[in-house]
Amino acid sequence: QVTLVESGGGLVQPGGSLRLSCAASGQTYNIYKTGWYRQAPGKQRELVADITIGTRTTNYAEPFKGRFTITRDNADENMVYLQMNNLTTEDTAVYYCNAENWANLHTWGQGTQVTVSS
Repeated sequence: QVTLVESGGGLVQPGGSLRLSCAASGQTYNIYKTGWYRQAPGKQRELVADITIGTRTTNYAEPFKGRFTITRDNADENMVYLQMNNLTTEDTAVYYCNAENWANLHTWGQGTQVTVSS
């Protein structure tokens, strides 16, 4: 079993930046890929970006290319970050960390709220 804990959310002004962190614990050796998703009020949860173990191959949903960057810690592969720049009010959402294992089973974190407002 894997446990994911997100942190780093909060209130930021438009144009600002935030870095979210996701810490994985438990049976992390089964993790194949870690991703960030978000869910805005009244909308479906959507993929932001994901990154694989080992090769660290990244994948971004089109709306986030160029503004958001997903990385995996060099020293601790169980830490994954999402750097978000040039935030707009449209980025207000709950951001969730997701881990997929080699059997394509998904684990979710509890989410962290990001609010972009002046």
